[in-house]
Order: sequence, then C-alpha cells, then structure tokens
Amino acid sequence: MTSDSGVAGIFAREMPALDRYVQLGVAQGRVISVSFPEVPEDDAEDAHELLDRIEAYVEGVEDGFDDVTVALTLPTDRRGVLETVREIPYGTSVGVEELTRMTPGLDADDADDRRLVREALAENPAPLLVPDHRVRNGPSGAPPDVEQTLRRVEGL
Repeated sequence: MTSDSGVAGIFAREMPALDRYVQLGVAQGRVISVSFPEVPEDDAEDAHELLDRIEAYVEGVEDGFDDVTVALTLPTDRRGVLETVREIPYGTSVGVEELTRMTPGLDADDADDRRLVREALAENPAPLLVPDHRVRNGPSGAPPDVEQTLRRVEGL
C-alpha cells in the first residue's frame, strides 16, 4: 500500500475541503474502515501517508487509490459489488443498473440483484477508497455532503 503499510491503528486528520475529519482504521497493512467524523477518536494519530494522499486528492490531485489494500469484511456477494466499484476509474460515473451489469454473477434485470448492489453501497466500510461516489443513483457509505464533495473533486 504505502510506506506506512505495516502500521496499525486509527488515524485521522481534519480536511477543510470536506469540513470534517477523515478517519482510517488500519490493521495488518490493510484499510478496514474510512469514516468522516466531525470529531475523531481520542486515540487517533494524524501521521499516515494515506492521509497525505487523501488530503491532496480532496484538494484536486488525481488519485485512484488503486494500490491501497482494503479489507472488505462483508458477505461474498456484497464484497463482489464493492470490488467492482473499485474498478470504476477516477472521473467516471455509472448508474446502479450498469454497476449491477458489471458485477460478475449479477443480472441488471433482476430486482433482487439491484437491491443487493444498493445494500452493498450503503454498507461500504471504506468510502472514497471504494469510490461509491462514482455510482450516480446509489447510496453511499459516506455522508451526503462528503459524497457530493468527492463527486465535485472528480468532476462528476
């Protein structure tokens, strides 16, 4: 992932462009969570290379975060949806139907599969790194104001 890849813990930094903090949970060199609290955890540290990259990203530096390892601890079908979301390139958006079609084993014409996609997006444990803001008409694991800022950053 980065030179901080062996570090574990909670890391948070205030991001004025988002008007809140970005908080990372990291274990065994993998990001396990991304959240956007107004106040970070008391024991959160602010020094992490990934936070440097996220700060540059929200200020307009293009970064797809493709090299960041995200531990998706969700049921297999939902994990498959979020793995497909990670493949949507920076600056590109798709709709829920298209995402359903793109996800192996799902059928965009099946209402249950579209519902599964929406549920996976809503439960996304690492928004921004799993860029659900690139899905136009789906829910996000990020707060609505953060989602809109991320869409604006990427020109969506």
